Amino acid sequence: MPLIALTGGIASGKSTIARRLTEHGAVVVDADAIVRDVQRAGSPVLEAIRAAFGPAVITADGELDRAALASIVFADSEARTTLNEIVHPAVRAESQRRFDEALGQERRRVVVYDVPLLVEARVDDPWDAIVVAHAPAPVRRERLQHLRGMTAEEADRRIAAQVPDDERLAIADVVIDTAGDLDETLRQVDALWDRLTAEATG
Repeated sequence: MPLIALTGGIASGKSTIARRLTEHGAVVVDADAIVRDVQRAGSPVLEAIRAAFGPAVITADGELDRAALASIVFADSEARTTLNEIVHPAVRAESQRRFDEALGQERRRVVVYDVPLLVEARVDDPWDAIVVAHAPAPVRRERLQHLRGMTAEEADRRIAAQVPDDERLAIADVVIDTAGDLDETLRQVDALWDRLTAEATG
């Protein structure tokens, strides 16, 4: 059963790839969804975030104020490190639980871990393959501005807060170039799926 890590910089088209793999039948475990789950109101992770960053990052109804927290951690690398030290262990434990659950359902199922911070947190895990969604930084900056409404400065801060592209590309077993049109991206994903399923049944 292949266990695949799918990573890429912000606005690299990683979610498009994950959706296509889901359509083919892969089980996609979404690291961002796990982060939201472990940071839910009343969780130990959220209480640790409150202790580290203060009540200003908690909404009136006890939920995490993600925008307030983002404004802190994307402007301060030490704050970002503190947040990662709080969140990553809980995400690792929950993601492993979900991998094990998927493994128990069907031995030949392809499981994909959709994880933005692979280089920062999980690169040494025993993946069968690492897939990197890649588009040059200027393309991603434009996407962030036009699709997410960020200013150029906000987009640049988000991109700069992640590892450089060459560090992600250095660990890739497969690179999917997402700088072109959607059809070209999907063609590459379909080819990847054919390869994964051939290896799983071979």
